[in-house]
Amino acid sequence: MNLLASPLMTDLYQLTMLDAYHAHGMDETAVFELFVRTLPPQRNFMMAAGLAQALEFLEQLRFAPEELEWIEASGKFSRGFAAHLGRLRFTGEVHALPEGTIFFANEPVLRVTAPLPEAQLVETRLINLVHFETLVATKAARSVLAAPGKLLVDFGLRRAHGAEAGLLAARAAYIAGYSGTATVAAGSRMGIPVFGTMAHSFVEAHDDESAAFRRFAEACPQNVVLLIDTYDTEAAAHKVVELAPDLTRRGIQVKGVRLDSGDLAALSRSVRRILDQGGLAGATLFASGNIDEYRIRDLVAAGVPIDGFGVGTSLVTSSDAPYLDAVYKLQEYAGKPRRKRSTGKATWPGRKQVYRRYDRAGRLENDVITVEGDTQPGEALLVPVMRNGRRLAAPEGLAAIRERAAGQLVKLPDSLRALESAASPYRVEIAPALRELAGQVDRAERGR
Repeated sequence: MNLLASPLMTDLYQLTMLDAYHAHGMDETAVFELFVRTLPPQRNFMMAAGLAQALEFLEQLRFAPEELEWIEASGKFSRGFAAHLGRLRFTGEVHALPEGTIFFANEPVLRVTAPLPEAQLVETRLINLVHFETLVATKAARSVLAAPGKLLVDFGLRRAHGAEAGLLAARAAYIAGYSGTATVAAGSRMGIPVFGTMAHSFVEAHDDESAAFRRFAEACPQNVVLLIDTYDTEAAAHKVVELAPDLTRRGIQVKGVRLDSGDLAALSRSVRRILDQGGLAGATLFASGNIDEYRIRDLVAAGVPIDGFGVGTSLVTSSDAPYLDAVYKLQEYAGKPRRKRSTGKATWPGRKQVYRRYDRAGRLENDVITVEGDTQPGEALLVPVMRNGRRLAAPEGLAAIRERAAGQLVKLPDSLRALESAASPYRVEIAPALRELAGQVDRAERGR
């Protein structure tokens, strides 16, 4: 059994609600929307990701025999409920933002339309998948904006909150524009380019640093990127220069060196000078070690000769904004719009669409959220992706998603590209038709 595909990867209250729905025959069509209530501090936009995994989960939704046995034996549910769940499949439809799309607070990222029990059951896992990949894709996009043209590699697996998180973080970062990942499984399963050099332990395992460099070059002649800060960084750079002519005669080229500690600005300049003077002007400098988009921005602004960055912990944990206020709320049931009115958590009712308008330069100008069917000027962002429980097209290739994400970043106005909060947030309007619908729902509620 694949635990990560299990419908038991949910909260208990999803099942207890399903038991009550079943007991009272509540299986009419429901509409739920997944959105982010507010953007975290220092986030001017979000980048949608995780849709492919969400659709795969929906398409494969079913309870395994051993899961049904546990439900039956738990004593938490009514008699016959387990048998009912054994027949449950997702039969609904999904509208969503294509992966790589920029979005903002309160805009639906994904809309599920299905019989109430089906739409309710999938809430937890859908938030889990879309929330995490969106969080990491957005974090990665900030590094891409901070370091245009630089090689960016995900180094995050070892600090990820579990294996699935590490794998999906590699995917999300690649969507956002990273060049690849150090996570081998992401290469074998998803075709994401993999990058790697060597660890300090390899150097420490040798009595002589030069011998360590030589042996690594001989073992990996196509990828000679040497880690030079185990002891004395500048001394190690000189050793690389001394070693290079012999390697060249044997057909082995030093591709680059990696710095993993210290004053990266000063060290990169001195190492670049040593390499250039030693005939290794073509060798690249790659930096890692507690790197995030803020440090990248500052190094790039300082004009340091670093060609690429490995970003690990800060990326995979989205360290400065480790969660989103992502929710999945009922917006319609049995043909009637529904609205939550809790203080600070009120929702806009009904099935919605988002329209995006651009300025004359092709940059994002403003968005309008309205009810479905209220056509507005601009580009409609939500598109149908699943009907009758089946995807409408084969899973989109990562290359196409990356291209979309890159195009979206190009369209960001300058004010939204900064790493700090914009002085004026992006304008997202609520259309009059949606406001009127909310008023109708409120009046009807007061009447009851």
